[in-house]
Amino acid sequence: MKISWSWASPVIPQPSAAPDLRTTAATGSTARGAAVAIGSFDGLHLGHQALIRHLKQAAKDSDLASVVCSFCPHPRKFFQPLKAPGLILPLRDKLRTLAAAGLDRTHLLRFNAAMASLSPEDFVQLILVKRLNAKLVIVGEDFRFGHKRAGDLNRLTALGLSHGFAVQGVSEIQYGGERVSSSRLRETLLAGELALARQLLGRPYQLSGRVVRGQQLGRELGFPTLNLKMPEDLVASGIFTVWVEGLDRKPLAGVASLGRRPTVESGGRLILEVHVLDWSAQAYDQHVRVSLVERIRPEMRFDNLEDMTQQMHQDLQQARALLKA
Repeated sequence: MKISWSWASPVIPQPSAAPDLRTTAATGSTARGAAVAIGSFDGLHLGHQALIRHLKQAAKDSDLASVVCSFCPHPRKFFQPLKAPGLILPLRDKLRTLAAAGLDRTHLLRFNAAMASLSPEDFVQLILVKRLNAKLVIVGEDFRFGHKRAGDLNRLTALGLSHGFAVQGVSEIQYGGERVSSSRLRETLLAGELALARQLLGRPYQLSGRVVRGQQLGRELGFPTLNLKMPEDLVASGIFTVWVEGLDRKPLAGVASLGRRPTVESGGRLILEVHVLDWSAQAYDQHVRVSLVERIRPEMRFDNLEDMTQQMHQDLQQARALLKA
């Protein structure tokens, strides 16, 4: 899926570094006004999906463009880079999922010093009114915005009255008696509970990317892999059974390592290495999608390559059994 990009910077007097607004997947004009949903949307779980469904229906009912406004990076990544929560989805997968939701537009706000310094009033005037032409704004009931999180749903509603847009708050979604949230989903992925993650997402947990050349070590050991670079702060890791799309007309079974290869290098970059079962063709530069089905084990450091190879054979046998079940 091809995504187009463009940049626009609202002009504000202070600070000098203005917040940037990136537009992607634009299929409709906001000249008639927009219904705008705001949030980080990391993971695009059931709660996010409920908000987007509400957005699309409200936009249709009021003849408005449906628009999602999100942030990059996550605001907590800006304020506390060492304590910020890990990413559930790489940006490309977040945008791909949003594009598939049938929205008219998706906007990304670069969360930088300029954005962090905006008062609630400036955020509304410069972003929602001037840039997005918002006539309806839809947020979660716990939504906070503006400098030091000074704005909440009540303040946004009051600002809407003075700027000519309505505000609607969407209630939380629960699963298993608990709120569906990005925090809960992160904890689920950290624990390797892929079945629960699939329930919270309403779909398999899927990562995508372009196949790049690796060090060929897997091929030397009898386990050729598709190598996909991942963001360094991705929350998931371990050895997984997977299904791979993009290589054949149907998904192909595989076993994958998502980690930093601690046995063969120190401080390595995060990479998804996928061994496709009973498949040996070249796939460099191809774009593939990998659905993580079940975690076999956490990533481990071995004393030598022989021990690692022996464990890889055990992982492969277990993956075959799990994928047949």
